[in-house]
Amino acid sequence: MVYVLGIVGFIGGFILGQMVLHFLLRHKTTEELLNDKSLKYKYGLIGWGLAALGAYSFVSMYNFYFVPL
Repeated sequence: MVYVLGIVGFIGGFILGQMVLHFLLRHKTTEELLNDKSLKYKYGLIGWGLAALGAYSFVSMYNFYFVPL
């Protein structure tokens, strides 16, 4: 069960990361997004970081609420 919640948290965090990136990059043109390599380094890890944070938080909640003492 913990694996299922980890995967759900990862997917949910990744979706949240994509929403954050969409919000942060909404004023950039397609040409800027394709050609500006500095954007890759500034915003590249936001989606993956939030995905890892989502997985960690869901697994932590599972351990806190459902693991018997």
